[in-house]
Amino acid sequence: MVNWIAIGALNMAVAVILGAFGAHGLKNVANAQQLAWWHTATLYLLVHALGILLVGVMIRFNYATQTSAWLLQIGILVFAGSLYMMTLGAPRWFGAITPIGGVLMIVGWLWLAVSAFRLGQ
Repeated sequence: MVNWIAIGALNMAVAVILGAFGAHGLKNVANAQQLAWWHTATLYLLVHALGILLVGVMIRFNYATQTSAWLLQIGILVFAGSLYMMTLGAPRWFGAITPIGGVLMIVGWLWLAVSAFRLGQ
C-alpha cells in the first residue's frame, strides 16, 4: 500500500519550495502572466497536497480508497506541472492539458465523496 500521508507531506514541501522560488527567483525574469500561472500552480499544489494528507488518513481508517489519492496526485502533476512548464518557457499549447489535470482533481474529490459514503456506513 502506498503511504499517502508521506506523499502528501512531500507535496507540501515541494509547494513551499516552488512558492518561494516563484516569489524570489522569478520576480525579475517572468512576466505578469507567467507569475500568475506559477501562483495558480502553487496554490492548487498546496491545497491538493493537504487533500492527499486527508485522504491518506481516511485510507488508514478505511473511509477512502487509494483511487482518490491517485486521481488527486496525477491531477496535481498534470495541472500544476503544465503551468510550471509554461512559466519556464514550454510552448503555450501545454495549457491545453492543464484542464485534464483539473478534471482529474475533480474526479478525485468526487471519488472520495462516494467512497466515504460507501465505506463509512
